[in-house]
Amino acid sequence: MPGHLLEGFLEMLVMERGAAVNTISAYRRDLEDFTGFLERRSRGLKTANPADIRAYLKFLDDIGLKNTTQARRLSAVRQLFSYLLGDEIRTDDPSLNIDSPRAGRRLPKYLSEEEVDKLLATAEGETADKKRLFSLLHLLYATGLRVSELISLPHPVLRDQDRFLIVRGKGDKERLVPVNMASKKALEKYLEVRNTYCTDDKHSKWLYPSRGGQGYLTRQRFGQMLKALAVEANIDASKVSPHVLRHAFASHLLARGADLRSLQKMLGHADISTTQIYTHVLQQRLMDIVSTHHPLANAKLLS
Repeated sequence: MPGHLLEGFLEMLVMERGAAVNTISAYRRDLEDFTGFLERRSRGLKTANPADIRAYLKFLDDIGLKNTTQARRLSAVRQLFSYLLGDEIRTDDPSLNIDSPRAGRRLPKYLSEEEVDKLLATAEGETADKKRLFSLLHLLYATGLRVSELISLPHPVLRDQDRFLIVRGKGDKERLVPVNMASKKALEKYLEVRNTYCTDDKHSKWLYPSRGGQGYLTRQRFGQMLKALAVEANIDASKVSPHVLRHAFASHLLARGADLRSLQKMLGHADISTTQIYTHVLQQRLMDIVSTHHPLANAKLLS
């Protein structure tokens, strides 16, 4: 395979799309794997046909790569051939009618309400570390924030009469997230000891300051704190993470009657299809409603 074709494509990604270094490295790895496969079939980018691409996808499946990985590599291959077609290096696009592998969406892990209650009870305490962890846990479970959104909250984040957080999420988009009274009280207790975590001048623009480079608590450190809390609460630590608590927020809200559209707004999902992964909870709730409230639910079978 003429290496200059791949290099030309990668250069286009940088110049025209502003692709980052890590993105270019990922494309390079995926496409070098594809072109290496073509070379083993005595093919090149100028001569490859749809059968070659299908054979490559079968090869990826045979070596056990996940469908999501296969789909990502096919996407890179498609973009490469689109570039070659646009630059008139090829007169056709052999990837045009290739079906993408179905990437089955896994149901998210989430904790039961009882397990979350147990974590909260274990986190509560009078030390500075306990007050900080209790407020972090409360806010995360009460709002469903992404961990990156939680740890980078500004200070001050709420005034006395405020009932909503203004959160800056993905794509720099702002959204309003309601905060309950219990979480506000947990936050107030933490604010009594917040200066413990500030730098020597006792000033920080972050709600959860840290002496690290970012100036606020890192997601890795928060994850470690949650794992240790799970062990203390006698809960399987592999089940507990900031993201799992976000899923718990969503699942428990739906189970108690929230609708998908409201949940979408609170989670900051751009597309409702992302929120629909939680419909397994809705399905169970609908079954419970029918079995409890339908007129025939408790009717005896006629003999």
